[in-house]
Amino acid sequence: MSNTPHELHEEFPQDADRIHALKTSDAHFAKLVDGYHEINRAVHRMETNIEAVADAVLEDFKKQRLELKDKIASALAKLA
Repeated sequence: MSNTPHELHEEFPQDADRIHALKTSDAHFAKLVDGYHEINRAVHRMETNIEAVADAVLEDFKKQRLELKDKIASALAKLA
């Protein structure tokens, strides 16, 4: 499989250390990160036609990914 776009280290390159620290110390944050990775990889499989789905399904997954990204960004902002 090719490089999966929108990985967290690409979305938040300046926060890699904080993401790792939070993931190991905060179970809720770890769940958000794991959920983001799962949804992001599913979106990638759909976009590359590895998994064929209706456009509405893909859009729903993209919305879920964005919601998780917003929650992750909010958690990171609280540490800043």
